[in-house]
Amino acid sequence: MDFREVRQKFLDYFKAHGHEIVTSSSLLPKDDPSLLFTNAGMVQFKGLFLGEEKRSYTRAATSQKCVRAGGKHNDLDNVGYTPRHHTFFEMLGNFSFGDYFKEEAIEWGWELLTEGYGLPGDKLYVSIYKDDDEAYEIWTGKMGIPQDRILRLGEKDNFWAMGDTGPCGPCSEIHLDQGPSLGCGKPGCAPGCDCNRYLEIWNLVFTQFDRDPDGTLTPLPRPNIDTGMGLERLTAVVQGVTSNYDTDIFGGLISRTEDLSERAYGDDEKQDVAFRVISDHARAVTFLIGDGIMPSNEGRGYVLRRIIRRAIRFGQLLGLKDSFLSPVCSKVVEVMGQDYDELLRSRSFIEGVVSNEEGRFSDTLHHGMRVLDEEINNIRAKEGNTIPGDVAFRLYDTFGLSVDIVGDVARDEGLNLDMEGYKKAMSKQRRLSQESWRGSGEEEIPEAIRSLMGRSITTRFLGYEILVSEAKVVAVFSEGKEISLHDAGTPAEIVLDQTPFYGEAGGQVGDTGWLTNGEGLRFRVAKTLKYGQDLIIHKGHLESGRLAIGETVEAHVDKEKRNATALNHSATHLLHSALREVLGDHVKQAGSLVSPERLRFDFSHFTQVSSDKLMEVEQIVNRHIRSNLAIDTNEMSREDAMKTGATAIFEERYGDRVRLVRVGDGVSMELCGGTHTGRTGDIGLFRIVGEGSVAANVRRIEALTGAVALGHDQSQERDLKWVANLLKAAPDKVGERLERLLKDIRDKEREIESLKANFLAKKSDNFLSGVKEIGGIKVVSQELEADSQKELRETADRIKDKLNSGIILLGAKGQGKAMLTCVVTKDLTDRFKAGEIIGHLSSIVGGKGGGRPDMAQGGGGQTENLGKALEALYDLLEKGGD
Repeated sequence: MDFREVRQKFLDYFKAHGHEIVTSSSLLPKDDPSLLFTNAGMVQFKGLFLGEEKRSYTRAATSQKCVRAGGKHNDLDNVGYTPRHHTFFEMLGNFSFGDYFKEEAIEWGWELLTEGYGLPGDKLYVSIYKDDDEAYEIWTGKMGIPQDRILRLGEKDNFWAMGDTGPCGPCSEIHLDQGPSLGCGKPGCAPGCDCNRYLEIWNLVFTQFDRDPDGTLTPLPRPNIDTGMGLERLTAVVQGVTSNYDTDIFGGLISRTEDLSERAYGDDEKQDVAFRVISDHARAVTFLIGDGIMPSNEGRGYVLRRIIRRAIRFGQLLGLKDSFLSPVCSKVVEVMGQDYDELLRSRSFIEGVVSNEEGRFSDTLHHGMRVLDEEINNIRAKEGNTIPGDVAFRLYDTFGLSVDIVGDVARDEGLNLDMEGYKKAMSKQRRLSQESWRGSGEEEIPEAIRSLMGRSITTRFLGYEILVSEAKVVAVFSEGKEISLHDAGTPAEIVLDQTPFYGEAGGQVGDTGWLTNGEGLRFRVAKTLKYGQDLIIHKGHLESGRLAIGETVEAHVDKEKRNATALNHSATHLLHSALREVLGDHVKQAGSLVSPERLRFDFSHFTQVSSDKLMEVEQIVNRHIRSNLAIDTNEMSREDAMKTGATAIFEERYGDRVRLVRVGDGVSMELCGGTHTGRTGDIGLFRIVGEGSVAANVRRIEALTGAVALGHDQSQERDLKWVANLLKAAPDKVGERLERLLKDIRDKEREIESLKANFLAKKSDNFLSGVKEIGGIKVVSQELEADSQKELRETADRIKDKLNSGIILLGAKGQGKAMLTCVVTKDLTDRFKAGEIIGHLSSIVGGKGGGRPDMAQGGGGQTENLGKALEALYDLLEKGGD
């Protein structure tokens, strides 16, 4: 079987056993702020395991995209050095949410491995938790596994927990004996040994307990099943190879790297590590960027940047100096695109991001590696064996060499790395990536809201069709606590059985408005939030009346604000389309904010957008507005929507049913749950008011529409007329008039500077009459009128030219402080240094100063002491400068 058939056989098997086949979720764990990346198949089902969510199925199977390269689960350092560690992998899993349990999970797992994939049953071993007699009985009694191939292991190996408290349970792992040739040869070698002989293939987790803070295990009323099996590892076994990198998953990627490097995989073990690292990292990079994660200096983006830079460093070991990672990532898209069509849609974007990162880092990596080589030579010259932590930090701080790269080099060179020293040095400037990470940046769902979700309380949204509706109050919260009755005067959060209020989602702000009942009740809705797919919370203030659970109210959305928001949302779709037309199809939405007043649109792009390009984008959007194109919305299955070629937004998590928003005939087609206007002509006018950078490779446009855009234009026109009136010019001649005026000002400034220079030149002659001699050295110490240190310096230089040999100190008062400049001729700098003189005299005026031996500047805020500082020079020189 090829890897695709291995994956499909798994999904087909469990589909035949009543499982819903669920599409892989994003690597960005949208509903779990505690995770850096999606790192297991159960992540998208966490709400089901915790009882916070209900779905239409109780059995599921997936092939889930996973990344383990940061935080608690981090395999980055091992990648390339072992046959089975990866940063990115696919996890095959079957799940039961209170449906079947151990017997079925064990029976199906064994059947699929032995009959489906044809693995030899006599080579399979099983480990169970030491106290799990139930699993032992199933394995020996029902499945007939000999006792000598079942191992009881402790909590570390065979007990799974979601956290210190909460759902947990024993697990059972299935191992394949790959033969003694891959073993360590030790007498006690068995499943669980660190060698490669006994390969863990499948982990079956039996979530059957709830652990209390005191450690007590209480049986769950409806236990769950959560299993995980790596596709890459399973494929290696099925294809009869001992390394995941020898499967068809990696073969094409390694071949592409061979072509680029003109070197062969398998000729040299050190080179082979580089081949494996590049093929693995290219997969992680491609899928992470494909899911909208961008390289940056913090959080997820920093982990991605580390992966890219580690791949580049290993590429240099293969002699790859030009851009090479982008072509390998392109090969990943070729190999995996038919399974994950988001890669095909984002191909040029992925290639652009990777090429840009390679260009930013390649030169600094070359210089950084040269510095590291020099440090290693110095260590060896001193017969040392450790790269100091401060050296590792300096390489990171100056050249961007992450500690992973330095660690890889140390390993290759047989040296140690002082990680403690590195951490100490790093803590002076910034925390390590894992320490600085505090989750996805999303707010934790409040406990009270989680409780509602667990009780399957939902809100039916009516707001696509109507803005006023009757509704029943199903829950009331105040200060985080659920209550049954609420009196006027305090804030509250209301849940209705149905509502026309749009809950904040997809960048669109939530609606505002009122809840009333005709009997004096008036609840002002200031904000509407959405949790999960179907729970809408109305936050606001009860202005009058009493609000009770079960009461019927009339919900009124603020129509004017909703309509303005809809205009802005439809405009973002036109803007997205125009940006792709003008800048290229690498442009992807990376975030947005749609409010009644304005819109903000973040998108992937690698350079500043020029004024001409912005104008072109603006013209395209306004052309579509004038064309008054129809905006149609259709609801359909996510699968059918994706077949249309519609754009899916990185930041969104889509349900099984989605809304497809079309603008005109092919102008724009996006999956979007937001509210829109009926025709583009309703938008009226579109105006871009700002463009800038918000992160590496991410730009932001701010824009206005409709009446707000018109108001902006009118304000600008009013300002232009005011300026034109001041300049006594027609509005269309303001630019020419300003150019002439600025030229006149520059000419006058040059004339003033020339006059000042002549004046100071003549004055410098007067200063020479005040020259004193101290120990045979000519000294000038004078106060003059000057506006800047520059004037003091130029005057001192003129005096120096006429003095030939001597020390000059000039002072002036300006802008509320005393300024000092000292010049020492070259022949005297071995005895007197201008920097030391200024440092001493600046303290007299309450400040600091310094500079070169021949010229220095300083000063302070005590202008009244300027004369003392000038006089002090003579005393200082008489003492020999001490």
